[in-house]
Amino acid sequence: MSCFMCKGKVVDKLTSFMVDLGKCIIIIKNVPSQVCSQCGEVSYSDSVANQLEMISNAVMNSVNTEIAVINYSEKVVA
Repeated sequence: MSCFMCKGKVVDKLTSFMVDLGKCIIIIKNVPSQVCSQCGEVSYSDSVANQLEMISNAVMNSVNTEIAVINYSEKVVA
């Protein structure tokens, strides 16, 4: 697989994903990702992107904090 930005080689790695939802910043650690070894561009499979969205929504709706740091999981805990 090659990077859609620079056409460099893409390797599988665990990364951290961060999203600022206004009232809360969510950091999700150990996310399965594809990272370009040349430019560093990070991409996610469709299933991982969907899971990141579900985790973010669940945390945003259930946690009353400014910053949440959680580990990526295949199961969303609401």
